[in-house]
Amino acid sequence: MNRLPISRALISVSDKTGLVEFARRLIASEIEIVSSGGTKAALSEAGIPVTAVADATGDPEMLGGRVKTLHPTIHAGILADLGDEAHLSDLADRGIEPFGLVVVNLYPFESAVAAGLPGAEILEEIDIGGPTLIRAAAKNHEWVAVVVSPDRYGEIADAIDEGGTTAVMRENLARQAFFRTAQYDAAIVNWLEAGETDRLALALSRVSEVRYGENPHQRAALYAAGISEGWWADAELVQGKAMSFNNYADADAAWRLGSDLPVGSVAILKHMNACGVAIGESMPEAFRKAWACDPLSAFGGVVALNGRLEADTALEISRYFVEVVIAPSVSDEARAVLAHKKNLRVLIAPAPSSHDLDVRTIDDGFLVQSRDSVQIGTEGWDSKTREPTADELHDLELAWVVVAHTKSNAIVVVNDGAAVGVGAGDQSRVGAAERALVKAGERSAGAVAASDGFFPFRDGVDVLAEKGVTAIVEPGGSIRDDEVIAAAKERDVAIMFTNRRHFRH
Repeated sequence: MNRLPISRALISVSDKTGLVEFARRLIASEIEIVSSGGTKAALSEAGIPVTAVADATGDPEMLGGRVKTLHPTIHAGILADLGDEAHLSDLADRGIEPFGLVVVNLYPFESAVAAGLPGAEILEEIDIGGPTLIRAAAKNHEWVAVVVSPDRYGEIADAIDEGGTTAVMRENLARQAFFRTAQYDAAIVNWLEAGETDRLALALSRVSEVRYGENPHQRAALYAAGISEGWWADAELVQGKAMSFNNYADADAAWRLGSDLPVGSVAILKHMNACGVAIGESMPEAFRKAWACDPLSAFGGVVALNGRLEADTALEISRYFVEVVIAPSVSDEARAVLAHKKNLRVLIAPAPSSHDLDVRTIDDGFLVQSRDSVQIGTEGWDSKTREPTADELHDLELAWVVVAHTKSNAIVVVNDGAAVGVGAGDQSRVGAAERALVKAGERSAGAVAASDGFFPFRDGVDVLAEKGVTAIVEPGGSIRDDEVIAAAKERDVAIMFTNRRHFRH
């Protein structure tokens, strides 16, 4: 294994994590360090000898620091092909020493955007010299090692101790470097394009492996664009096997629904559709009511709790087989109760983020939309027949939230604060109603229903009313709305129009 020794390093970093310790190891290996600005100040303060960029170039910084490393003496030292006699001659003629190591991380542009700084301040956080240095070093990785993350400092210092960097290491570092500049540019593009729709830049880095995709023959991994604010990024896996592709998809759907429900609610999902949702006087009661909706489908599902998981609820859950339990917090007693279920994944998660982008793939293309959100409460709803009773209205609110999180066509039947029948993913709306009613059985008497889209014909209302449903909430907007309303009046069904559809494909 051939190693390339390093005698000279350029360091220019915004993130000073691990900088001083790393620089001390370089000095111990008799490597000259060239630096400028805040990096030079930090190293000098720590007593580490450092050559100023201005001393190396013979030119002082300009424009308040905007121009310092953008200089032929610096870039020739990075870009020189040390196997090319003409390049070596050029360096010798101008008295330029080559760099074997370039250590750069960029102005914190992404953090400035996340912090909501004024536009002028964000513009100042767009790094120019940094990406130029990184790209130059990465292009010339045959001769130069480029480091863009403090996470690599120990590895590089160890390699230097062993005689230098290897070609494989330098190529790996170059791949990481080019991705970092692509990621940085993507963040800038998306900030400048905010509110526009012509351009969207996505630079995705793998966060973790998953065992396989939806099926064992499919490769899969979890990716993020930059530093993710998604709930999963800060979730704690308390126990159980690593999360799979399907676990992540189902847990995300469950957690989004659970977080839209009142505190103390429980949602149970299977294949990203609700098969049980309930509000109760206590969390154990809410779980029992949710499980009772469709016990057959709930088997092997995901349980989301909008509230702390305590031992009494954990005891209820432990009676059944579920894949994942997700909650904002879990007591020590609950952990002990579930610990014997070795394959059960228990997640502690923050609330879902407000990220507004929903991206899906089609054949060699992407469909992009703003993420759907369901309005909690009845503001803007229009009563089209009699006014619903207080109990009906309470159940209609729950049904509307659940149906908004259910695959279309969707009908959700709710009775006494609990979903009792969910018809999801049906090609026909009346078919979805019939499926929901089959699952509800006798519990449909006195229940309410929600539809994610309008009823195109009166048959959906007739089917629901025939089984005892007394109130319905739907978007409205059909050319046959008058027929649908007439059907509801005939059967004394309260019907509310929300004027907002919630298709979910």
